[in-house]
Amino acid sequence: MAQRNTWQRERVRSALSDAPGFVSAQDLHAALRDENTGIGLATVYRALATLAASGEADQLQSPEGEAIYRACASTGHHHHLICRVCGKAVEIQADEVETWAKRTAAANGFTDAEHVVDIFGTCAECAARGATGSEARAD
Repeated sequence: MAQRNTWQRERVRSALSDAPGFVSAQDLHAALRDENTGIGLATVYRALATLAASGEADQLQSPEGEAIYRACASTGHHHHLICRVCGKAVEIQADEVETWAKRTAAANGFTDAEHVVDIFGTCAECAARGATGSEARAD
């Protein structure tokens, strides 16, 4: 069944596109609340789930275990470098990872294997400021 494209989902999509990196549903909801959109947290969660399922948003788990999202800049399988401090994300090619994953799966008798590789660290800008990954993300 096709999802209706509501104004709320469009506003969540727009806010996600405006975010500088990965963002949690709660952070995105707070930004929308500050703009007096009237969009509830449950609606934000549903919209993000729909965007992730359709491939319009990347979803991954932060080091703290929270689901975080960002507007997807490319289609197909890809990986990210993500700053723990500011949330900046860079899409990266990881051909060596692809080769290793296929080889490891085959060596263990697995087929149709899938994987997720996201690398968390501190971006150059945050490192220059002396920020560390143990700090809370800047909002």
